[in-house]
Amino acid sequence: MDRYQTLFARLDDSNEGAFVPFVMIGDPDLETSEAIIRRLIESGADALELGIPYSDPIADGPTIQAASIRALSNKVTPDACLQLLKRIRADYPDVPVGLLLYSNLVMVKGIDAFYVQAKDAGVDSILVADIPLREAKPFLSAATQTGINQILIAPPNATEEILAQIGEHSSGYTYLLGRAGVTGAETAADIPAADLIERLQQVQCAPPLLGFGISTPQQVKTAIEAGAAGAISGSATVNIIAANLDDKETMLKQLDEFVRAMKAATQKG
Repeated sequence: MDRYQTLFARLDDSNEGAFVPFVMIGDPDLETSEAIIRRLIESGADALELGIPYSDPIADGPTIQAASIRALSNKVTPDACLQLLKRIRADYPDVPVGLLLYSNLVMVKGIDAFYVQAKDAGVDSILVADIPLREAKPFLSAATQTGINQILIAPPNATEEILAQIGEHSSGYTYLLGRAGVTGAETAADIPAADLIERLQQVQCAPPLLGFGISTPQQVKTAIEAGAAGAISGSATVNIIAANLDDKETMLKQLDEFVRAMKAATQKG
């Protein structure tokens, strides 16, 4: 089994869901970012979803856009991000690590070359935010060749045809959108009805994790009660970083408290 399969099997055995925080690698700088990622793991994150800074993040709201700007202002590069991940992987061999990034960052290096480099850094999955399923074939091919999970997005209004394609090609987990639009904790997730998750399960998709607008333990609990395998929280996590740029210790303490509270909400029953 790969790391995601092992994780979901363990969580099923302990009757809990997954909590997966998102942060931008290199925000606000590489040294602090590495400390942040390590703290997220130590505080109980089941897996990580990590961004690589990009100058035109069209799927992101202002919070994550600002994280990209902070990292880019410190000249953080994709290569430096992957080197950081290699250090994380050496110390945390079992935690699933996913990248959520934009296609230009992949294609500038070459799709196959990027996936090989990501695999070498210990990356388990890649979600390319601006590539629709109908254009995903070369990314799916590179993922298959390297053993990386290509993460697919299931929007709230997905047709049966789209769901069937997700069921055919998904691996690792399925990113279930809590609502339409861009990322941001400012707009609460519209928790999808259990029947949408049931439709995903009927086509045997990879376990669905609910993202977009997840910022409170209650939202995590509601997502899992609806049948999601867990929840991803990005903007709420990044907001803690942004609010404490001048006080690293307070930042890490608040991240610890946030992750522990969100993880506690994944307990079922």
